[in-house]
Amino acid sequence: MTASSETTTSGVVLTDAAVSKVKNLLEAEGRDDLQLRIAVQPGGCSGLRYQLFFDERSLDGDVVHDFNGVGVVVDRMSVPYLGGATIDFVDTIEKQGFTIDNPNAAGSCACGDSFH
Repeated sequence: MTASSETTTSGVVLTDAAVSKVKNLLEAEGRDDLQLRIAVQPGGCSGLRYQLFFDERSLDGDVVHDFNGVGVVVDRMSVPYLGGATIDFVDTIEKQGFTIDNPNAAGSCACGDSFH
């Protein structure tokens, strides 16, 4: 797993595999005005859950990073929960999808979709 273009402990990091997958998904959407928004919201069995989705909005306080042409947006409320988190994309026989390695998570549930 290699981190792409921007590696900071104050923000989210996308690996090259994640950047490639996001670019492919954006091409399939056929829109060039979308960015990947990563948010933390209340919910899930551990108290907080991640949300990743494409968004064209720009909200007050958003933090935006560029990873080789992929815009990644984190809202101001989610920034403290995601500092130093690494987003990767895995495609193996056992698992396919985006994964989040978050040093701020004290624990997570068995499904891996929520944390505390």
